[in-house]
Amino acid sequence: MVTHQDELSELVARIALRDRAAFAALYARSSPKLFGVALRILKDRGEAEEALQEIYVKIWAKAERFAGSQGTGMAWLCAIARNHAIDVLRARRPPADPIGGDGLDVVDLAPDPEEACLLRGEGRRIDRCMQELDSDRAGAVRSAYVEGLSYQELAERHQVPLNTMRTWLRRSLLKLRECMDR
Repeated sequence: MVTHQDELSELVARIALRDRAAFAALYARSSPKLFGVALRILKDRGEAEEALQEIYVKIWAKAERFAGSQGTGMAWLCAIARNHAIDVLRARRPPADPIGGDGLDVVDLAPDPEEACLLRGEGRRIDRCMQELDSDRAGAVRSAYVEGLSYQELAERHQVPLNTMRTWLRRSLLKLRECMDR
């Protein structure tokens, strides 16, 4: 039996071979979900529609990088959509202290809990893990990785020193990773 996830992974593999029919089928099956991801982050329908076009250009260009053994097709697609939408969001505002600018590479920790949250089955796991964090730390994680706020913006919002915010996020991501690995 071929599952929806298996089908999406197969379509991405065919797109890597430049199969236009597979690309059309992938768009038909995944565009509502990816549009929802973009809209949730950007909160503007016009921007989300424009971002969706750019997301599919990236999918076409990066299809050969997809490794099915590292996750599902939908997880990979959602990660591209999420990252692109956050890039659009960040381009809207003036430059600030970028997350990870101090050598703490918290964005590249694997597995990325926010990407896992985009999957239906994984959503419940990430919610359970987020509940294990203190509420202020869970809020900071959501703001950083969903809204794209910088360390400086988060420190001001939570009224803590900048280095404290960096520590909060790093430790929270480590706790989330531990929880997700259980």
